[in-house]
Amino acid sequence: MSIQVYGIPNCGTCKKAFKWLQENGIDYEFINTKETPPTRDQIQNWVKSLGSAAMRNTSGQSYRALGDNKKTWTDEQWIEAFANDAMLLKRPLFLLDGTAVLIGFKDKEEVVQQKLGL
Repeated sequence: MSIQVYGIPNCGTCKKAFKWLQENGIDYEFINTKETPPTRDQIQNWVKSLGSAAMRNTSGQSYRALGDNKKTWTDEQWIEAFANDAMLLKRPLFLLDGTAVLIGFKDKEEVVQQKLGL
């Protein structure tokens, strides 16, 4: 079993997730999306698994800067936007054996454990 976590190191939600993973002895690989942005193909697969709405970082400046027309965008338009600006992606994003299974982190231990197959 391989767990990858995509995010940025100074994100408060990512920090909570990292702390929880470490406290529970769960090995994971962290990928900093600022240093290593995901590819369009990766994002397309994530959207297939999670849906574009769940993946939107609606509290970020990048999202607010998009304007009102974003409300009518298709998944394809969102995929393009995510590929052009990884800050639009909600964080953290968890992959289990290469498949996106969870985005965000809400300290609901049972949900996280279920999604990560723990």
